Amino acid sequence: MEERPVEFGGALRRLREESGLSQSALSARIHYSKGYLSKVETGKATGNREFAKACDDALTAGGVLAALVRERAERQETGDVVTAITGLPPTTPHFTGRSAELARIAAFVASEVGETACVLSGMAGAGKTALGLRASWDARESFPDGCLFLDLRGHALGTAMATAHDALDPLLRLLGVPGEQIPPHVDARANLYRSRLRGKRVLLFFDNVRSAAQVAPLLPAEPRCRVIITSRNRLNALDDAVHLPVDVLPEREAVVLFRAVGGDRARAAADDVVGRVVERCGRLPLAIRIAAARFRGSPLWTVEDFEQRLADETSRLDVLDDGERSVAAAFSLSCQALTDEQLRLFGLLALHPGRDVEIRTTAALADAGLAHTRNLVDHLGDAHLVAHDTPDHLAVHDLVREFARDRVLPGITADEQAAAVLRMLDHNLLLAESSDEFLAPHRFRPPFTPNDLPEVSEKFTDRESALTWIDVEWPNLVGLCHLAAARGLHRLCWQLAYILRDFFFLAKLWDPWIDTHLVAASSARAVGDSKALAMTLDNLGMAHVDRGDLEVAVGYFEEALELFRELEDEHGITDALSNLAWAALYLDDHQTALRGLREVMESYRGRGRTRSAAIALRGVALVETELGRYSEAVAHAEQARGEFEGLALHLDVVMSVNCAGWAHFQAGDHGAAVGCYGEAVELGERCGSRYEVARALTGLGNVREAAGRHGEAVELWAKADGVHGGLNPVMIGEARVRFGLSGFV
Repeated sequence: MEERPVEFGGALRRLREESGLSQSALSARIHYSKGYLSKVETGKATGNREFAKACDDALTAGGVLAALVRERAERQETGDVVTAITGLPPTTPHFTGRSAELARIAAFVASEVGETACVLSGMAGAGKTALGLRASWDARESFPDGCLFLDLRGHALGTAMATAHDALDPLLRLLGVPGEQIPPHVDARANLYRSRLRGKRVLLFFDNVRSAAQVAPLLPAEPRCRVIITSRNRLNALDDAVHLPVDVLPEREAVVLFRAVGGDRARAAADDVVGRVVERCGRLPLAIRIAAARFRGSPLWTVEDFEQRLADETSRLDVLDDGERSVAAAFSLSCQALTDEQLRLFGLLALHPGRDVEIRTTAALADAGLAHTRNLVDHLGDAHLVAHDTPDHLAVHDLVREFARDRVLPGITADEQAAAVLRMLDHNLLLAESSDEFLAPHRFRPPFTPNDLPEVSEKFTDRESALTWIDVEWPNLVGLCHLAAARGLHRLCWQLAYILRDFFFLAKLWDPWIDTHLVAASSARAVGDSKALAMTLDNLGMAHVDRGDLEVAVGYFEEALELFRELEDEHGITDALSNLAWAALYLDDHQTALRGLREVMESYRGRGRTRSAAIALRGVALVETELGRYSEAVAHAEQARGEFEGLALHLDVVMSVNCAGWAHFQAGDHGAAVGCYGEAVELGERCGSRYEVARALTGLGNVREAAGRHGEAVELWAKADGVHGGLNPVMIGEARVRFGLSGFV
């Protein structure tokens, strides 16, 4: 008996080596773990017909291995008594990927020491059962006393959850205990169950477990037994178990799954279209399988048509329902154990426009303190309805958020929803304003009067925290601008857009800058706020100037100027005239630019607006450089720098240093230019302006190229492109010179 698995394993090893395959290469072809393959080859596991056929096919062995398995079966039928039960359900033929998870489970089941239970937890539809079954089938030959499967119905629709008492009855019967000998009490059943497993090596698979208490009495004391558990909850109380989270599929594996289930038309479809389909499904295996099955059963659909149906968020969950399986139904079951307060927060999260939500914003939605909100979120996380990206941010899967919006949020009154949105907007506007105060401390900001600030809303106390926050949160703030407009909260919409301007200028995020200000302009018009509209249009023009769309920018500036004059707003008039003068500079109307910048500089000084005056002075220096008045340009750039240093405006300082470097370069004083540009690199890195660093590096490259050191120039230009690609030659003289010197390198 002992030699029979060795006989099969030896033949397998010989055939593999003759084919020139390593164990890793063969395991990848047959989709069994390398560890299991090694055990078969050494006789520690026996191999079965399915395994033998897979090896025969991979090694083109002509059925040699399958024949050995048949011979072994015949010997067993005539002389050996087989008592072990393998009650595992069949695996899906379309199982895809999960190699890392399979390897980890294989290592767990192969061990005869340490933890005896492994919990596979993840959101509904993540493929936990399929993963556990595949791993169990791979390992079944290592459990000579049997492999048992039991669905505990922890999240089953219309069926009562199985208790430990319920589960122990069939388990004991499978272990050979006659029905009349099964004790009535759960503790007695558990004692008998553990006794029956003593000295045996059995693999137990408990599927669909809701709680640790449900499964704890089913855990064997025998150290050679192994238990695989699947659950939508984390089962934190099973602290002696191996915990393996099961996430959505990577994109490549998600595409493979859709093609496999979707049939020939899916396999023939273009990669980019199938990629969009699986992204619409959130790369969730259940959603992909339903989508692929529906596509396969609808021959009139093209993949492009199907992708467009999934693109509609209002009906996506309906598409992901094939009559027997439903993503929405699966999520509904995950909500069963939530308290009313937890379910309320889950619904309110759907009001947030982004996938990632900061914990303080979550607390604002809940109208709760931070500690209590963390506790609520932890319970949602335990049910895999949210995930933690970082300790202070949670993520909501796209399909889960759509489910919360469509099926949970309607259970919350309209008044309560409106109050939650207002708290969320007030909270984020306060933090955005606080961040902007560190970014541009001397900037004019319209007064912000919050409606009812949540308990968690506190301003930043240091620059680093403020800028780190806005660097992460700006996509959500863009979404909140649109949300405010859609909810008719127009004042909050345009104020938030206005506050974001300086960050967008620093980061050179022109598209969201323009996007937020377009919706803000619509909001200002909706409430007839001419002052807000004029300021927004002026900022829109600045965005277009910074991007190099000069004619568009001039149109916005002129419209803003007209509104400011109607309002007799001298402050606004001067700003609009200043912006028009800057546009004239970039349009090569240098005399108009010089005259306009000098006039607004004097106006700013007369009004005590030191920063604005220094900005105009820097503009004068740029115009003077274009006019060849280099010594004046250098003097004015250095004067502007000094004024900015006095105001502790670090970004404006580095812009002035680059301005001086540009004037020195144009004057032919390359040594002085190198000094300025080198200092600008250091200052720009310190204040976080990649744009100004790239400008300075480009200037240094220009100096090297002018000196005939082409290789060094190319390295510096490449470094500049790596820091911030695409400096606009219309706006940046250094970029214009680079293209002229290098032939567009």
